[in-house]
Amino acid sequence: MQNSNLLVACSGGLDSIVLSWLMHKLDYNIALAHCNFNLRDKESNEDEMFVAAFAKDLNIPFYVKSFDTKKVAKTNGGSIQMVARDLRYKWFNKLLADNNYDYVLTGHHADDSLETFLINLSRGTGIDGLTGIPLQNNNVIRPLLKFPRAGILAFAKANKISWREDSSNTETKYLRNQIRQKLVPELKNLNSNFLNNFLNSQEKLRNSSLILDNTKKELQASLFVAEDNIIKISIERLQKLKPVESFLYLLFNEYGFKAWNDILNLLQAKSGKEVSSSTYRLVKDREQLLLVPISDVEKEKYFITKDDKNVKTPLKLEVEVVSAITDIHKDILYLDMEKLIFPLMLRKWCNGDYFYPLGMQGKKKLSKYFKDEKVSIIAKEEQWLLVNKDEIAWVIGRRADERYKITPSTKKILKITWHR
Repeated sequence: MQNSNLLVACSGGLDSIVLSWLMHKLDYNIALAHCNFNLRDKESNEDEMFVAAFAKDLNIPFYVKSFDTKKVAKTNGGSIQMVARDLRYKWFNKLLADNNYDYVLTGHHADDSLETFLINLSRGTGIDGLTGIPLQNNNVIRPLLKFPRAGILAFAKANKISWREDSSNTETKYLRNQIRQKLVPELKNLNSNFLNNFLNSQEKLRNSSLILDNTKKELQASLFVAEDNIIKISIERLQKLKPVESFLYLLFNEYGFKAWNDILNLLQAKSGKEVSSSTYRLVKDREQLLLVPISDVEKEKYFITKDDKNVKTPLKLEVEVVSAITDIHKDILYLDMEKLIFPLMLRKWCNGDYFYPLGMQGKKKLSKYFKDEKVSIIAKEEQWLLVNKDEIAWVIGRRADERYKITPSTKKILKITWHR
């Protein structure tokens, strides 16, 4: 880090000022970044002026950004604290990118980690929520994390370092402030070595979390079978894991799931039942679970005109007129062009759809065709059709329609190739 360009997040409070002072004294290449969230009227502006003067005294670059935090929170929703955090880190990342800084340093210390632990404990989080604030998270580093606030305060006084006190820290309407002012002092009174004991215990929790993470990765490598954009997991193998509830949490927590009883019940449910998170679906399909990302692509209709040569949405298709059948492949379709009325349509399949499978006599419902071909629930949902007028000409990548096949009387052939 000695040769890195560092951006120190500096509010003007004790922790960030001491961190900035230390990094400067140790001759690191730093700049200060200050967020004015405009939440405390005159005080917010005085904080900004204080940090600006501090940066000037140290003769280091200074960046400042003013936010209308209350307006953003009202517009986008969410608590003031979370909105301010998002605004802060988005701006920091922009500063890193625009000015070639390598890392952001923040003044979090051991007491902050204890407070975070207690907040997460009160909310019933798993082990990851109890490991506290990480020393480094991507490009964010917290050099003071192992030091107690009392030690930082003593250091500031010994070195005659000035800082600003945030009056909102005395307000008890915030959970963190209640924990800081009421609960933490009581815990420290019970045991004068409480903070050190906590830090030791938390280090053991982190090590346990690493062991669990390695176990999770080994299990996922063994159980998760990726096919295209779908992950298939054997239910029989899942049920052999004991206790199965804990292993389900371990394996699927990172995908945003929260309804763990529903996921447990999914193991015994009928095919087609599913549980969703904000980003993934977990679907029961016969003897397996299918883990599928939720697509942002809308189920619309797309068209191929007579002049189209290359189609990019929703599938990559190459369209050309040819004189004869050459390559034979399930991803290639040959159509009797005289039977086509442009534009052709691309759409997902619907209940009630039917076609005349190539090589067979008579029509067949797509639902029956999929069942006979043992097509998975998710694969059915993702199935695209090529439609001429209201007739299915191709179940794309699976089966062509008998009505559009090439015959000796065919004069003009349209070739469509799907590039998966």
